[in-house]
Amino acid sequence: MLTDTHTHLYSDAFEADRTEMIQRAMAEGVNRFFIPAIDSETTEDMYALEATFPEHMFLMMGLHPTSVKENYEAELRHVTTQLEKRTFYAIGEIGIDLYWDRSTLSIQKKALKQQIQLAKKHKLPIVIHCRDAFDEIFEVLETEKDENLFGIFHCFTGTLAQAERAISFNMKLGIGGVVTFKNGKIDTFLHQIPLKHIVLETDSPYLSPVPYRGKRNESSYLSLICKKVAEIYGVSEEEVARTTTKNSKDTFGI
Repeated sequence: MLTDTHTHLYSDAFEADRTEMIQRAMAEGVNRFFIPAIDSETTEDMYALEATFPEHMFLMMGLHPTSVKENYEAELRHVTTQLEKRTFYAIGEIGIDLYWDRSTLSIQKKALKQQIQLAKKHKLPIVIHCRDAFDEIFEVLETEKDENLFGIFHCFTGTLAQAERAISFNMKLGIGGVVTFKNGKIDTFLHQIPLKHIVLETDSPYLSPVPYRGKRNESSYLSLICKKVAEIYGVSEEEVARTTTKNSKDTFGI
């Protein structure tokens, strides 16, 4: 059994064939799908997805860093309200993204810190989005580091030193399609990270693994990521599936 720890199955990219796409994933052994929030506009779509596949979909709640705008405080109130209403399995995806807009760094930091504190209050893991912002995220994590801080560095694409630092904050590394890229780099050192620190993800519809790079990603392609990780570690795909699913259970509590 495989677990896709990060997939945007509510995306408009799946509008025409969502059910068939999810069934393809299940046929490949992917039975658990963890669904990150973006902002208040995605909430109802997430709930509808869960209602259709209640035994397979596990929702997160949070404000994505690229959605941290002038109205971020209202968006954070939405996050807080939803958390009080029902069960979620993580606060995510949250973090800092300096690729698209560096001008919002100060409020991205505030939003990240507040959501980490919400996660601790609700005893939930955090799922971190990091783009061009390792130093800035580590700075925030350092101020919040304690026994209640844990989670996943989603779509990890950093260096070995950054991987080790992320793990020091009690984070798993979310490994996705980038591990199959020729220039992805993480494949050159991943074997130095014990498998107990790894979870698998697709981030579909983004970041398709080879040979689908540049095309729409989907959760069934998790098996290709699993295969590549097995090659890197020199173990069976079954062992990678078993260990990474256990890691996901340890993180999300289900």
